[in-house]
Amino acid sequence: MSAPQIISIDAMGGDHAPEIVVKGVAFARIRYPKTKFLLFGDEARLAPLVAAEAKLSDCVTIRHAPDIITGDAKPSQALRQGRNSSMWKAIEAVKLGEASGVVSAGNTGALMAMSKIMMRTLSGIDRPAICSLFPTRVGETVVLDLGANAVCDARNLVEFAIMGECFARALLGMERPSIGLLNIGSEDFKGTETLRKAAQMLRDSPLELDFQGFIEGDDIAKGTVDVCVTDGFTGNVALKTAEGTAKLFTEFLKAAIKSSWLAMFGMIFARPALSRMIARTDPRRYNGALFVGLNGVVVKSHGGTDAVGFANAVGVAVDMIARDLNTKIGEELERMNAAAATSAQATTA
Repeated sequence: MSAPQIISIDAMGGDHAPEIVVKGVAFARIRYPKTKFLLFGDEARLAPLVAAEAKLSDCVTIRHAPDIITGDAKPSQALRQGRNSSMWKAIEAVKLGEASGVVSAGNTGALMAMSKIMMRTLSGIDRPAICSLFPTRVGETVVLDLGANAVCDARNLVEFAIMGECFARALLGMERPSIGLLNIGSEDFKGTETLRKAAQMLRDSPLELDFQGFIEGDDIAKGTVDVCVTDGFTGNVALKTAEGTAKLFTEFLKAAIKSSWLAMFGMIFARPALSRMIARTDPRRYNGALFVGLNGVVVKSHGGTDAVGFANAVGVAVDMIARDLNTKIGEELERMNAAAATSAQATTA
């Protein structure tokens, strides 16, 4: 980063705000020493927390916002009554050009609704999608949509594929990420008409995408493709299932270690390997889902994360801004639309 970035923070969003938010910003400051932050929330609560973090003395500005969007608030309610909330003010700072991106651990539906109203979508994008990384056998896989759109048509899925490919290239440094559509089978005749139509559109795309066809649920963990595309309903179920499975495995492992003195003694020798495994599957490492398709950078942190996880969400925002993800997505869409228009003209000629 050649110039300082300013990240807007919804300091009151999340299960453990504002304490873990301020601590997370302090951790992020270590990784990104040139980054500055606007913290929106209750100034009386935020000021002493910020003052206690010496590393934040020269990089944080507190903006008072008296209201909080609760976790159970409906998006429509948040839009009507949340104009003085920390979430609204944090997003508004990006809209006004005071910040380059926003991070919140608050209500997902409200964050999406407010962001879409204030920032609008990129030209050529019908619906934004929630995009994040899943750990796999071979590295990491980009998965979207993770809950923004319960029902999608074929065009939406194609847009998700383009945005996911740009995300993979920007965040993971891949030159030509492979793409798969999540389905109930890998055969071409499987799945809904929407999925089959989206698959054909991706095969015919003028962008020369590396589309691998349909993949199944277990292909996500295998790392069969770099980008997994699905609708928000299926994606959210997959996300929550993966999170639950990871927690269950950890609980089983802890119970097995404590089951006997011999197992606990063996843990002394197994600790280094187990530590590497736990670090690789730690959900905090993958915290920070990007709302791709918006005319601005919006990152959603898990509401129940800790300071380390929140710092990683801030890192996603900083990286996406530095790599100019939205410009890359816009360029890809322009290429696709121009090629489609040329093809249509040739057909009618």
